[in-house]
Amino acid sequence: MELKKLISNFETDNMELIMKSLNTNINGLNEDEAEKRLDIYGLNQLESEKKKSVFARILDNIKNPLVILLAILAFVSYITGDIRATIVMCIMLSLGIVLKFVQELRADNSAEQLKAMVSTTATVIRSGTQKEIPLEMLVPGDIIHLSSGDMIPADVQILSSKDLFINQSALTGESLPVEKLVTSKKYKNPLENPNLCFMGSNVESGTAIAVVLTTGCNTYFGQLSSKLTGERAMTSFDKGVNEFTWLMIKFIFILAPIVFLINGFVKGDWWQALFFAIAIAVGLTPEMLPMIVTVNLSKGAMSMAKKNVIVKKLNAIQNFGAMDVLCTDKTGTITCGKVILEKHLNIYGEDSERVLKYGYINSFYQTGLKNLMDVAILENKDDGQDFDIENKYEKIDEIPFDFIRKRMSVVVRNKRMEDVLICKGAVEEVLSLCNKYETKEGTEPFIGKMSKKIEGIVNSLNEEGFRVIAVAYKVEKDYKKEYTISDENELTLLGFMAFLDPPKESSAEAIEKFHKYNVDVKILTGDNDIVTKKICKEIKLPIDSILLGNEIEDMSDEELAEAAEKTTVFAKLSPMHKERIIKALQSRNHVVGFMGDGINDAPALKSADVGISVDTAVDIAKESSDIILLENSLLLLEEGVLEGRRVFGNIVKYIKMTASSNFGNMFSVIGASIFVPFLPMMPIQVLTNNLLYDVSQTAIPTDSVDEEWIAKPRKWEISDLKRYIMIIGPISSIFDYTTFFIMLFVFNCWNNPALFQTGWFLESLFTQTLIIHVIRTNKIPFIQSTASKPLTITSLIIACTGIFLVNSPLADSFGFTKLPALYYPLLILTLLCYVILTQIVKNWYVRKYDVQ
Repeated sequence: MELKKLISNFETDNMELIMKSLNTNINGLNEDEAEKRLDIYGLNQLESEKKKSVFARILDNIKNPLVILLAILAFVSYITGDIRATIVMCIMLSLGIVLKFVQELRADNSAEQLKAMVSTTATVIRSGTQKEIPLEMLVPGDIIHLSSGDMIPADVQILSSKDLFINQSALTGESLPVEKLVTSKKYKNPLENPNLCFMGSNVESGTAIAVVLTTGCNTYFGQLSSKLTGERAMTSFDKGVNEFTWLMIKFIFILAPIVFLINGFVKGDWWQALFFAIAIAVGLTPEMLPMIVTVNLSKGAMSMAKKNVIVKKLNAIQNFGAMDVLCTDKTGTITCGKVILEKHLNIYGEDSERVLKYGYINSFYQTGLKNLMDVAILENKDDGQDFDIENKYEKIDEIPFDFIRKRMSVVVRNKRMEDVLICKGAVEEVLSLCNKYETKEGTEPFIGKMSKKIEGIVNSLNEEGFRVIAVAYKVEKDYKKEYTISDENELTLLGFMAFLDPPKESSAEAIEKFHKYNVDVKILTGDNDIVTKKICKEIKLPIDSILLGNEIEDMSDEELAEAAEKTTVFAKLSPMHKERIIKALQSRNHVVGFMGDGINDAPALKSADVGISVDTAVDIAKESSDIILLENSLLLLEEGVLEGRRVFGNIVKYIKMTASSNFGNMFSVIGASIFVPFLPMMPIQVLTNNLLYDVSQTAIPTDSVDEEWIAKPRKWEISDLKRYIMIIGPISSIFDYTTFFIMLFVFNCWNNPALFQTGWFLESLFTQTLIIHVIRTNKIPFIQSTASKPLTITSLIIACTGIFLVNSPLADSFGFTKLPALYYPLLILTLLCYVILTQIVKNWYVRKYDVQ
């Protein structure tokens, strides 16, 4: 249930109605009533995601159709006495499952750290007495007292307040505190409602009396955390692997029975046909897929770790590469996450050191609570030290800040023994006290033209997203021991100070690189659209259109999906808005990444295909993410994107190689089963061939990927894989059939099964091993693109192993026999023709289907 539904009954300025609805009063609940409500509503604490046990983690990795299929085939091989096949498949399964388990276990972060987000005690009024109680003991209807520095312990409604400012940046992304007070105005977005304060925010300044509306999991924060404790939605990578797995399972269930029936009817030996069909099923199964995928992902994770990027979920590496839309929060990710003094201007709109100097003196000598803008001014230390404040100015008095005047003043005595009152604060408040302004020649009284010019400067700064304050002063003619608010009059306007949360230096470069690699960047922020426009302009992010949270409220999912594709900036968003936008983009077949570091980002982080956070983020954000950056920089993501594409490139290589090769072999097996009077290859030979071929592919994770391939996002395209398998796969069958012809008609193998089987075994092994180097690149193999040394060496070793097996003392054990000398030059000619034809067809395929 949305929060606005939970609190709709309390959105009123009628305090009596609020109290009546909650069955409470200003003196608070008594202890008996509080105990009863605690039984009804439960403790005021959040449910965190339970840690998975070791068994549960392993079970999650086993729950994969391919893993289950291989386990079944291994079991069938075992009960039929084929121990060697059983051992091979069990080793492959174990490696894949264990590697993934270990990697993910290392990077696991507990959701129990969510509790660190809130304070441990709250100040509550029970039976008219103020007392401190454990936070978890709060119940709806409790009356609480809030003061500067307090965490908001639950979702509350303000009953009365004095100068109450709340920092809710972790919830909304707003850089500056917001004022909370009792008002009758209605708001669609609860986070914008000044009557309400939410768990997870904190009191910046002021005091308040409030009534607790909701506690624990019913709070706004609680709803966010409860959404994160369930199972995560299947990502683009998971869906792709599963789709490919089911494609191969369909092939197996269609082709293996056909092979079994053909050999059973043609040869008459049904038991031998069963063994052969099982061997063919194993041969069709990409049993190395779990291990190849995991090794590739683990290699990517280790590579990213060296670049200060921690990968929590291995699949996130590939999702990085497939990502074509990156959605990012603004505050703390695109921007520095802190208020900076950007400009100090005189009344002509020019930079003025004098404005900075007077603003610095005011902030330096004030003794009240220094707000974010005071801190920003004082961080100009290099300039401030040049002013030599303490030696040149003696503090006489100060007139503290209050939220009614919205300004504060200090009085200092300079070396000329003049008392100077320096006032800074809200523009409209300070201007109302000024009767003249400082010019380059002296001072002038306010007149119409200059008033409009000054108003234009302020409006221009506001439109650019700056928070503006005014600085004014007056020189007192008579010494006073004490200064009061009445002395804040007849001031001279000096100029203005403009503040902004500026973009990081790396943001513009990162945006440019993302666009270079065909990744759209969208800003999703809780801040206002004016500030966001300014930031986007500075980082050179084109703004196609801006969509606000209140506009999203009135959109259906379909309308939002259409609008989201065209929109670059989304502002004034709630956490649920961000989540809806992510899902809307996913519904349009986009692979979406999201980067955020606040409580308000958690739902979007979990819904995205890849959630990215930083080590300084709130715990709930880190818990919800797949990847954590040890440096808060978008530039780190660029390398992550490229690494993800390399990883996926090598995974796709394996799939294309093994699937097209296995598919082609099935055509060969079916044809040979029909026309050859014996099994075209013994079951043990099929399994050995398959094992050697699989071993030759274990070095694929070390291979490089063409730069052209990683230039754009890549994701699973099962239809494209099917087409590739159907076109490239049968090419091998052409040369298998030429080998059959050579073995039958050149070497007269009609009555010599061993010679036929040995000849096809070696040709099949060589063509499969060689095709790795053709399929691994869209370029010309060995000339324009060469494989990594480990992959090249592995291929040579497997080829030599095949020759050794058919000529060694072990040959009889495998049913092999020595081949005639003429066979080898014919094999070389066959391989040469195979590579040339495959390269020609591959080039045609790349051009026709625009595969770069």
